[in-house]
Amino acid sequence: MTNRKKQKGADTAVQGTNDSSVLSKVSAAAQGYFHDSFLQHFVCKVARRAPLINRGYYVRWRAVDHCVQTFLQVTQHCAKRQILSLGAGFDSLYFRLCADATALERAVVFEVDFPDVTRRKAALIRSNKTLAGMLDPQYEHSPTGPVCVSSSQYFLLGVDVRHASLVEDALTMVGLDQATPTLILSEVVLTYMETQQSDDIIAWAARLLPRSLFVMYEQIHPQDPFGRIMQEHFLKLNSTLHALRQYPDTDAQRQRFLDRGWEQCVCVDMNDFFVRLIPDDERLRVERLEPFDEYEEWHQKCSHYFVLTASRGSLTAQSLLVQPPVSIKSPSWSPIDLPVKTLTVGVEGLGSASTCLDKGHILLTGGSCRSGRGAPSRLLLRGSEGWTSVTVQPSAHLGVRLYHTVTSTPGGVAVIYGGRSSPLSPIRGLVKVTHNGGSLHEEQMVCTGDHPPPRWRHTATLLSHKGKKLLFVFGGKNECEAVLGGGYFLDIDQQHWMELPVEGAAPDDRHSHSACAYQGGVLVFGGLGRRGQPMGDTVVLKPNERGFCWERIDVQPPPCPRYSHSAHVIGKHLIVVGGVWLRSDDVPGVAIINLDTRCGLEFRLNTSSVPWPLMLHSFCSELTDQKKAELLLIGGGGNCFSFGTHFNPQLVTVDLQPALR
Repeated sequence: MTNRKKQKGADTAVQGTNDSSVLSKVSAAAQGYFHDSFLQHFVCKVARRAPLINRGYYVRWRAVDHCVQTFLQVTQHCAKRQILSLGAGFDSLYFRLCADATALERAVVFEVDFPDVTRRKAALIRSNKTLAGMLDPQYEHSPTGPVCVSSSQYFLLGVDVRHASLVEDALTMVGLDQATPTLILSEVVLTYMETQQSDDIIAWAARLLPRSLFVMYEQIHPQDPFGRIMQEHFLKLNSTLHALRQYPDTDAQRQRFLDRGWEQCVCVDMNDFFVRLIPDDERLRVERLEPFDEYEEWHQKCSHYFVLTASRGSLTAQSLLVQPPVSIKSPSWSPIDLPVKTLTVGVEGLGSASTCLDKGHILLTGGSCRSGRGAPSRLLLRGSEGWTSVTVQPSAHLGVRLYHTVTSTPGGVAVIYGGRSSPLSPIRGLVKVTHNGGSLHEEQMVCTGDHPPPRWRHTATLLSHKGKKLLFVFGGKNECEAVLGGGYFLDIDQQHWMELPVEGAAPDDRHSHSACAYQGGVLVFGGLGRRGQPMGDTVVLKPNERGFCWERIDVQPPPCPRYSHSAHVIGKHLIVVGGVWLRSDDVPGVAIINLDTRCGLEFRLNTSSVPWPLMLHSFCSELTDQKKAELLLIGGGGNCFSFGTHFNPQLVTVDLQPALR
């Protein structure tokens, strides 16, 4: 009895994911991500979700719709075709297709889900004139038995999908034709079953329907930091993601289908789908719908979901997703893992900025934390017993500020520039912070000259030119421009924006890159470019007699493109830490680029001693001891789609010595 109650509770929790999913789809449709005027009839009220959620459900909807439309096009000359939706929930597919004059010609839609779900759906259809009007005038509905709705082109069946024989009996009863080309849909359904049960369903469908296309949308990559948070979320909902353990990536999922009777299979993660299979103009349209500044979380969400198509028969094989090109060469990984150690100092911060004021004093400003945005400034102090954190009284000059920069200058003075309070509200002006005996004094800087456009996710690097201390501002974005380029020089002492000759081809516009002082100039690496894809170039702004000159550094093998990382220069080495890339098979650790030999190598981080997921984006890092090659990692984390916000709760150190020996 206990096991039966436990299973019923899990079934109820899984059914609850339908309600959450349809609300999110309604929100995305209401904001114009896709057109669906029927979903709203399946919810009591429309609730607006965050832009990240809307984008996530858009790419899910788009992937499934892409497969549906391709199947209908390929089978348009067939005498009959069928769509079988497993675990359909409150999906509106039939009604959307029915509204198209030709989409459902010679087609029948079968939907299967838990009896409780289908009875609720049938009741909503009966009570709504729009929905009921799209069925036969005398369509049948039954409060008992598996057939909840019976119309000439639409059958709604209340059967537990786990019981294939019962599903088959019900489908046979309402006229499913096993010889007819059939599209099978499974949107985050099979993973909630025990893996053996879902494997059996995949094999059963291959046996039952020899001319079919199976489309599945589910999660992958359970073991990296985002994947661990994703799993914990579904565990809390009592909706365990079972298939992840045995099929953790796209290769395993593809082989799963090939081993169970499917002849061909193509599986791509959602980053690949979004970049490669959605036209540029459509991507641009979507990116302009809402203010958005959660790129890291968006790319990580997309790397943890996939869409798969598997075919039986030569006709349906034409409906397969386009096979990805030969994979990009894997990063050149070192066999050495760099040791990571947590410190007992609690510091949180997403989108904060840090700088070393002097030896043993690190200033941390802005960002958001568990208590909200507008985190107070902190001083991290290194004493004989290690690091401590001291909160500094908040200043009206700083306010709520994220993705800004803070740059140290000689004499214990730091300059804070840019940032935003929201994706529509950039922060203008600069703030000078003076450190004196453990206290901080902040004052607004009044600058002359041609000010650069306001920005965030930029870099601001200290350099000198003919005896002048200059702040070099490069890249970023603002509420009007998705990426910014150019370079701007601020004479710090004169508080004047000045122009200097800069020769050579300027780097492409970007944001969320890194920039380090190097040989009297600035070394720029990576970032997110205009097409929303990470960059992996290394470019140096070198001083010359007239001013400066851009020069590209050709690194071999090329570093894997990334953004939202941090970087430091130690001697002849560029150290690139963390960040986000579009590879879904691993997460960035530390890349070491030898600037003399122009060779690069990637190092994984050994995080086995870290008791929580270490998410290295939207974080800060400081090189606290050049001789010992010790990095201090501060803050970081992210808003993990609908799974909750994660903050790295403590300071972390990375020992770089094994990589630099």
